[in-house]
Amino acid sequence: MSTSSPFTTDAIVGLGLMGGSLALALKQKYPAQKIIGITRTRATLDLALARGAIDSASDQLAAARAANLIVLAAPVRTILRQIADLAEIAPDGAILLDMGSTKSRIVRAMDALPERLGAVGGHPMCGKEIAGFEAAEPTLYQDKIFVLTPTARTDTNALETARNLARAIGSRVIELDAARHDEIVAAVSHLPYVVSSNLAGTVGDFAENDATVWNIASSGLSDTSRLAASDVQMMLDTLLTNSENVADLMRAYSRRFGDLADALYNGDEAALRAMLEQAAAVRRNWRSG
Repeated sequence: MSTSSPFTTDAIVGLGLMGGSLALALKQKYPAQKIIGITRTRATLDLALARGAIDSASDQLAAARAANLIVLAAPVRTILRQIADLAEIAPDGAILLDMGSTKSRIVRAMDALPERLGAVGGHPMCGKEIAGFEAAEPTLYQDKIFVLTPTARTDTNALETARNLARAIGSRVIELDAARHDEIVAAVSHLPYVVSSNLAGTVGDFAENDATVWNIASSGLSDTSRLAASDVQMMLDTLLTNSENVADLMRAYSRRFGDLADALYNGDEAALRAMLEQAAAVRRNWRSG
């Protein structure tokens, strides 16, 4: 195990699943790495200290003044407020890296930071439906994609620092511009959440008239509704800061779903088979790629 960290003092703002897992992963890789944990909940800070994830704790963003690398691991709209505050708080030469699920608005906010600061947008493509530091684990980022989105404040040093951090926790780095990132994740992350949520809601409505559904339901419903249990505040921020892309895909999904319903209602086996086989081929090709 390496104990010499390429980073100086880190501040991780937000110690939920993502920020907590980052702290644990960095401590596992670099035990001597100094990490300042910042979050509003005292119980979370105490737990993070007890698990050795952080070296010092604060419920004030001003504690980031002591850090050279500041990682923002909160819901997107909270990150946007923090970026504005850090324009005044962060020390000269500090680098900001966020871990928000959408990037366009965050990158625009980072573009407005003073030139004395570096900044890189980031989005690790991983997570759980269970929120909070209690669910954090040091292997969360292992072998996962970590997307970096350059900003007007991304110089060579800032970008290399962000790459090094992502690689240190076991991630594979991909660089995308913010708009393209948001279009892609709307399809592969945000739409699946909405579909899962709507499925859980629809079955819940059905269960109001026949609760036996919960006794009969098995892995099919469990697997396809899993994302519906995700942290609602985090997902609200995600959807509302990528609303156009997600809404467009929801409408496309609705049209395809309507075509499936029509084929089924009309007993059109050929049309139904064609749509189901096309979807099955897409899934098989992705899994074998």
